Formats: sequence, C-alpha cells, structure tokens
Amino acid sequence: MIKKTSSNSLREKRHLRIRNKISGTASCPRLSVYRSNSHIHAQIIDDEKGVTLASASSVNLKLKKGGNVEAAKAVGTEIAKQAAAKKITNVVFDRSGYLYHGRVQALAEAARAAGLKF
Repeated sequence: MIKKTSSNSLREKRHLRIRNKISGTASCPRLSVYRSNSHIHAQIIDDEKGVTLASASSVNLKLKKGGNVEAAKAVGTEIAKQAAAKKITNVVFDRSGYLYHGRVQALAEAARAAGLKF
C-alpha cells in the first residue's frame, strides 16, 4: 500500500524537526513565519513564557495582494519596526518548514535590512 502524504503534512514534519532544535527566549525570541497562498504572517514569540511579543501580516497591513514578494517585504519591515519599538534586536528565525526562498527569504531580508539580527 502506498502512503499518501500531502506537501503540507511533509512541511509540518520538517517544522517539528526545526522546532526541536530552536526556541525563543526573552533575550532572543523566535521570529516565526506562516505562509498561505494569499497572505503571509510573522510573529515574534517568547517560548519560555508562551507569549507573542509582536506580530504583523499582510492582512493587518491591508495590502491589495498579500501573497507576493512585495507583501512579504512589507511584513518583514513592519515586524522589525515593532520589534525595535519593544527593544528587540536579536531573534532566532523559524522558517516553519518552508524553503528559504521567495516570500520567506524576502521577509527575512527585509527584517534584517530594517534592523533585526539573526
């Protein structure tokens, strides 16, 4: 019998492997990315307390097209601004099992350009 697996279930397995190795702390929280077909979301999370410190998404920014590279750059810049307002400079990047390519890469590079270090 052939086991059928979807690409999202394979991504979730990769995400669990990644999450076993990285964790956000108060001094160096985790920058988590979620990518859907039509939008992109980013959160800065302190895993020790289980608290979201900052969040940004293409939905909140009310972008006309939220599923493209330009939207990802806008979300990356916005999350870095929110982090700077809370005096967060260092983060651990959690790509959530997605390839570091396209929108995920654009968000990460925009956040770095706006001042986050990871």
